[in-house]
Amino acid sequence: MDDLRWPLAAALVILGVAGTVLPALPGAPLVFAGLLVAASIDGYQKVGWFTLGVLGVLTLVSFAVDFVAAAIGAKRVKASRLALVGATVGTLVGLFFGLPGLILGPFVGAALGEYASQRDLRRAGHVGLGTWLGVLAGVALKLAIIFTMLGVFALAYAL
Repeated sequence: MDDLRWPLAAALVILGVAGTVLPALPGAPLVFAGLLVAASIDGYQKVGWFTLGVLGVLTLVSFAVDFVAAAIGAKRVKASRLALVGATVGTLVGLFFGLPGLILGPFVGAALGEYASQRDLRRAGHVGLGTWLGVLAGVALKLAIIFTMLGVFALAYAL
């Protein structure tokens, strides 16, 4: 049984790291699930409940980052509600176009949403860029959280 849990834990962590960049996958929760499975292998002897609590809090913080980062980027450029919806839709549609879609999707979606709202092409580009930078900052912060989670787990496991 233990031999099967290590590959499962690793697969969940890998999917979680991918999910940090791909919005269709819940990154931090998958990493948390993988680390929880790994901790269970030795009956939580090396990685106990305190460490798992810290990892749980970091997982919750990653959710807040999702909402706050894009909102801050959009708010800084005074984006309309349609721009925010457009950024979300653009991100989801971008999934189907690989890495270029993931990079351009939020920008194009926010710009189209803002253009539909304000009918000002220059402003739409400005809002698209601001929203995109917010999304990019959010991804960077979530990656930092994920790697912090992995570091906390590795430290607890090693001690």
